[in-house]
Amino acid sequence: MDRSPNAGVPVVSPRAACPCGSGRRYKACHGARRRPIRVTRPFAGRVDEPDLIALRELVPSATAPLTLTEAARTEYGDRPVTLGTMLPGAAHALVRETGELLVAMQTLSTPTDPAAAVAAAVVAGLRADPGAVVDAVDESDAPSLVDLLDPAHLEITVHSGFAWWLPPAGEDAAPTPEVAAGLEQANATVVPTVRLAGVDAAYWCEIGERRHLRWPLPFDEDPLLDALARLRAADELTVGPDSRYVGSFRAHGLVVPVWDLAPDADAESCEEPARELWMKLEKSVDDRSPLSAAERRARAGVVARTLTLR
Repeated sequence: MDRSPNAGVPVVSPRAACPCGSGRRYKACHGARRRPIRVTRPFAGRVDEPDLIALRELVPSATAPLTLTEAARTEYGDRPVTLGTMLPGAAHALVRETGELLVAMQTLSTPTDPAAAVAAAVVAGLRADPGAVVDAVDESDAPSLVDLLDPAHLEITVHSGFAWWLPPAGEDAAPTPEVAAGLEQANATVVPTVRLAGVDAAYWCEIGERRHLRWPLPFDEDPLLDALARLRAADELTVGPDSRYVGSFRAHGLVVPVWDLAPDADAESCEEPARELWMKLEKSVDDRSPLSAAERRARAGVVARTLTLR
């Protein structure tokens, strides 16, 4: 068994016996590669958890100003911070020449804790010089996002493109050719999306010739699936005329139901049905009575149509 001359740590062949005495090969014991454990519900603790998941997984282009806690401003610095869905080059963050910090929810990396990755990007951006781009972050050395941000709900603005990448009009900072080309390419991929006004985190979108409503819901999975089953059995799982519940996916610990909408259904037409459905969901989630036979059958269908995204 060789030894590292510097670290004093045994270096063991993967096929050799493990020094722990287990009798197993090192590669199958203490030398086994262990994947980092993914945080199941990274945005828990935030009142806008469903919206944060939507910005991470569903919404092409949106922004929200961030307010740091007083403790965070004291420790890391204070400058205007805006959370966005995606930045040029899929960067984690960038600092404008004016000092404004833009932080991305969607990047090329797949962090084990997306909330920690965002927090790390905020901290790195606060410490960076104007004009800097943050291409990588260390999520293991990040403060809690809950501790970093003011607890109030984010004020989210959904955009039809990525013009918000550019400095405000009047600032002397023309986009580079690379940014301009990236902006044009990004704008061409934007799916028309609208956040409903009457309920939190419900997003209407138009993909090709079809229209959908996608809605991350802030409930634990089992009672929510029961609630969806009760409403489906009662033919009340709807968000407007001719809408059809088509299934759900799991993303970052929450269930995200999806509805197909009528071909002419705009976001406004979903507002009142969504408010009515929200009230029914709240009541049904609190209902702990046993499901009826019809509701159990409906639940089996709901579960079968629930896929895991993240």
